[in-house]
Amino acid sequence: MPESTFMPSTETRFEKIGENTLVVNMGPQHPSTHGVLRVVLELEGETIVNLDVQIGYLHTGMEKEAEYQQYLKCVTMTDRMDYLSANNNNLAHALAVEKLLQIEIPPRGQALRVILAELSRIASHCVWLGTHALDLGAMTPFFWIFAEREKILDMFEMFSGVRMMPSWIVPGGLRGDMPEGFEQALRTFLKQFPSALSDVEALLVTNPIWIGRTRNIGKLTTDQCYALGLSGPIIRGSGEPWDLRKSNPYSGYEKYDFQIPVGQNGDVYDRFLVRLAEMRESVKILQQAIDGLPGGAWSSSDRKVVPPPREELDSSMESLIHHFKLWTEGFHTPVGEAYAAVEGPKGELGWYIVSDGTNTPYRWHVRPSSFMNLQALKPMCIGHLIADVVAIIGSIDIVLGEIDR
Repeated sequence: MPESTFMPSTETRFEKIGENTLVVNMGPQHPSTHGVLRVVLELEGETIVNLDVQIGYLHTGMEKEAEYQQYLKCVTMTDRMDYLSANNNNLAHALAVEKLLQIEIPPRGQALRVILAELSRIASHCVWLGTHALDLGAMTPFFWIFAEREKILDMFEMFSGVRMMPSWIVPGGLRGDMPEGFEQALRTFLKQFPSALSDVEALLVTNPIWIGRTRNIGKLTTDQCYALGLSGPIIRGSGEPWDLRKSNPYSGYEKYDFQIPVGQNGDVYDRFLVRLAEMRESVKILQQAIDGLPGGAWSSSDRKVVPPPREELDSSMESLIHHFKLWTEGFHTPVGEAYAAVEGPKGELGWYIVSDGTNTPYRWHVRPSSFMNLQALKPMCIGHLIADVVAIIGSIDIVLGEIDR
C-alpha cells in the first residue's frame, strides 16, 4: 500500500492497570452505545476496573462549516446535531444571533417557540425511554412510547412538512404561524399522553428486574456533577434542582408554572424517574402555553432580518427585492460576541457566536450537553459489572451527532 494512503488508527492509548485483567472493546458499532461510540473496558472477571471513551467516528466539522454559511443557513446544521431535539437546537442558535442583533421576539412567537421546544423535549425523552427499556430487555415500552412520539412528529410535520428536522425556529422568530388544525392536535395529545405514559410507567417503575438493573447503579454525587460540568437530568437525578428555564429563563419561561423534578441517590433509577416526571411537567407547560397563546405577530418587526409577508411579493417591487437580497446575501450582525443557552432534553445546550460584522459568523461554537455528560461514563462504571455499562450509557442519553459535530 502506498505510504500516502490514509489508514485510520486502531490503536488506543489505553493503559492497563492490572497484569491479569482483560481488555474488551465495546463499539463503535454496538446497538446499545446509541451511535458510533467506542468504549474500551478493562475487566477483572466481569467487574470494570478501568474504562476509556473514544469518540470522533462521526465527526462532521459543522462548527467550521458554519463559518462559511449565512446565519439563517446555519439553522439546518443545528437540526442535525441533537437530531432528536431539533427545535431546541434551533432555539439556542436563534437566541445567540438575536442577542447580537438586540432584537425582541413578540409574545406569540415566544409562546410558539416554547410549544415546539417542549414537544421536542417529550419526543426526545420518548426515544430515551423506549431505547433504554429495549437495551435492558423490555420490548413493550419501546412500542408503546414510540407510538406517542409519532403523534408529536405528526405535529411537527403540520408546521414545516418535516418530521424530525423542521428548522422552523430561526433568528427573528419563526418561519410561519401555527398552522390550521395544530391546536386541536396538540390539545388531543395533551389529554391522551399522560395516560399513555402511566401505562409505560406501570411496566417499569415497580418491576423487580428493572429495579435490579438500575437501582444503585452508576451513582453520581452533586459534587461530581459540578466537577464534570454535567447538567440536565443527570445533575437533577443527583438532587440538584438546576434548570435553565428557572435559573436563566428565556422565551418567556418565567411566566409558566412548573416544577423541577430531582432524585436522591443519583443512580440510573433516579435519572429514569426524573425524566418521566419531566415529561409530565412539559405537559403542564404546553397546556399553559396553548391556553394563553397570545395573538399578533410571531416574528420580529425588524425587516433587516425578517422577510416581508408572502402576500406583499405579488404587489410590491420593494418587498420582492428585499426578499431576494435577504435570501441571497443574508443579514449582517454587529461586531461582538454572544452566548445563549437553553435547557435541552439532555441538559444545558449553548451557542457561542463571534461576529466580525459580516453576514457569516467568525466563530460558531456549541456547548453540547451530550459531550459534557459523556465524561461521567468512567466514574459511573468503575466497580460495576460489564452488563451495567448498557444501563449507564442509556441513563446518560447521548446523541453522537451532537458529541462529534
